Amino acid sequence: VRLVESGGELVQAGDSLRLSCAASGLALSRNSMGWFRQAPGKEREFVAGIWWSGGTTYADSVKGRFTISRDNDKNTMYLQMNSLKPEDTAIYYCARKSGTDTYNSRDYDDWGQGTQVTVSS
Repeated sequence: VRLVESGGELVQAGDSLRLSCAASGLALSRNSMGWFRQAPGKEREFVAGIWWSGGTTYADSVKGRFTISRDNDKNTMYLQMNSLKPEDTAIYYCARKSGTDTYNSRDYDDWGQGTQVTVSS
């Protein structure tokens, strides 16, 4: 299994970005996946998840601003991020959900290498 994130860059507050997570070795349509982020000095935190059924879940901090989706044909997951804030600055990771706790990074496997998102004020 290989997950490769891309799309992170330096943007200004209020801008939008779309992150991608290209998967190989697994079918996203048959797996539940998540986006996490980790800011310097902080623990990795759940951002959004998309389940094999197509259902989605979001952290309260991004609800209404971020949208998670997937393209089964391209086997790629996306995170559309709008109205970005400086507090969204972090390395963003995608991972496959292997356990039962949606919000716990220990219940995810097969992590990508991450992509840096920096939001300036």
